[in-house]
Amino acid sequence: MSVAPRQTSGLAVLSLVLGIASWTVLPFVASIVAIITGHMARSEIRRRPAELEGDGLALTGLMLGWLNVIMLGLGLLVIVLFFGGLAWLATLSN
Repeated sequence: MSVAPRQTSGLAVLSLVLGIASWTVLPFVASIVAIITGHMARSEIRRRPAELEGDGLALTGLMLGWLNVIMLGLGLLVIVLFFGGLAWLATLSN
């Protein structure tokens, strides 16, 4: 009796690829899709553990996606605070 080899989840691979792409090509869009596909892949792998593997790939895609979203949010916050501070300083000098 032979055991069929486990396949790597396509969603896990997609999550990893988009997680990498979120840092290089498509900053915001790819990170959101990486997060969504990462969660879908981990759910799919948990439902069929005897058939699918790739939880590490999905988890890495998730982490890259979330890190990108956090960094973009912090960058936006810094920009708003910087220009808000400049506007505040401009009102003080008048």
